[in-house]
This record gives sequence, structure tokens and C-alpha cells, in this order.
Amino acid sequence: MALGKEQRGSLMQIKNITIAHHNRAIDATCYKPEGKNCLPLVIFSHGYNGHGEDFAVSAEYFAANGIGAVCFNFCGGSTRDVSGFPTTEMTLFTEKEDLIAVIDEIKKWEWVDNSQIYLFGSSQGGMVSALTAEERQEDVRALILLYPALCIADDWNARFKNAEDIPDSEELWGMVLGRRFFETIREFRIKEQIGQYSGRVLLMHGTEDNVVSLEYSVWASEKYPNARLEIFPGEGHGFSEAGDRRMEAMALYFIHECMKRRLSDNEEDRTVCTLAVRQQHSVL
Repeated sequence: MALGKEQRGSLMQIKNITIAHHNRAIDATCYKPEGKNCLPLVIFSHGYNGHGEDFAVSAEYFAANGIGAVCFNFCGGSTRDVSGFPTTEMTLFTEKEDLIAVIDEIKKWEWVDNSQIYLFGSSQGGMVSALTAEERQEDVRALILLYPALCIADDWNARFKNAEDIPDSEELWGMVLGRRFFETIREFRIKEQIGQYSGRVLLMHGTEDNVVSLEYSVWASEKYPNARLEIFPGEGHGFSEAGDRRMEAMALYFIHECMKRRLSDNEEDRTVCTLAVRQQHSVL
């Protein structure tokens, strides 16, 4: 169930909503282009200790260009999260549940074209988006990954080599993680978990990223059957303002490419059906 309040602007409607699932509540903001229906929509997933507001500028940019957007907060995924779900209970897999709940909610919205839902994830949100796309292929038109933290399990398992090394809690970048986060990724191997998603994938990664090696995105671009990697020279883990504007333009162009391909596929299907009908009539 989604509840919320709405603001109206000249180009878009901005609505704050709450999505309830698994005894927790997701705080989200929806950006709908004004006066339009049957629209594509992008779901933005923030990174570790991030916030849905991190993508507010990008969401408005997409909405101003006729593409709906939803920015949301992972429950327990940030010290700014207001869901009440503790950061010590958050895992990659509770975040995947959150993202799936968002997908299921927006599929109920009459103004959304359910064949044009895009996942856009950055850092840890990119990792979660990639895992979600594998599970919900039929719901995800395409995947956009911004310096995705595909290294998470590898890095933590290298730090805590044995199960008995895992602490009850661990503070990282101002947020406290609990034992569950580390236990749930003990046997996790990213190279066994992603790469089967058959839709189009756009990866964007900076050459100066000292948090997530560019090599992870290089590997993913080769693993996915239909992927493209855009490398941003000089950019780190978190782009400059100029890098963000370039990223948005690339992502918008990518979505337009996917939309055109969808129209082309539909036209091809109609042509095939027409020919089949004609052949059937000629036989009769």
C-alpha cells in the first residue's frame, strides 16, 4: 500500500509516498511528468549510507524529459532513514526485498508503462539492482549501474576470513552494520550471482575510483550478454558535478535507445502477424 502527499509544478508532479512490506515501511518520492500517461519509469537506488534525495536532481531531469522516476530510501540503509528499521538488521537481501516492493508498487500505477521499468543503482544500490534484475527479469526493461559495488562480499569476506572473526557490529563511514550483514554474504560469490540478466545494461565507472575497482565493471560488461561500459576519466566513487551531468545525459540517451528498440520490436511483431494472416488467407 502506498500513501503520500503531492506537490505540483509546471513540468511534473512530485509526491512523497510510503510503501509497506515485510513489517517495514519504505519512504519514497515519485516524480511524474505533468499531464502524461503510459510512461517509462526509472527506480533510483542509493548507495551505502545514502538517501533517496541523492538522486533528486537526476529524477527531476528525467521527469522534465518525459520519464517518470522514483527515489526511495532503503530501510536501515542509512543513518537518515526514518523507517525505524535498524542499520544493524539491514543486509543486501533486505535491500533487495525493498527494491522488489517498490517494483511491485509502481506496477499498480495506471500511468506507468510496465514494459518500460528501468533500474538505476549506484554503488551498493547498484549491487542490489543487479541482483534484483536477475530475479525479476520480466519486470526490468534495462539496467543502469553507476560504479556498482560488486566487490562488497569479496571485500568483507577477505576482511573476516572465518565465521568466528565476524563481530557483532562494525562501524563503516558513520553507519553501524550488524552481524547479519556479514553472515548473509559468507558463501556469496558475485560472479555466480549475476550475468544471466538478458536485458540491456549500461555501466558507468570512473578511472579514479578507490572504493570499487573499475575491474568489477569491466568484468560485468563482459559477463552480461547485452552490456555497455562507459568509462569516466578522472572520476572517483561519486562523480563531480560535470560527471553527474554527463552521466544523466548518457542514461537518458540509453533509455531512449531502449524505448526505440521496444517500438521497433513491436512494429516487427505486427508485421510478422500481418504476413501470417495474409498467408493464411491465401491458403484458404
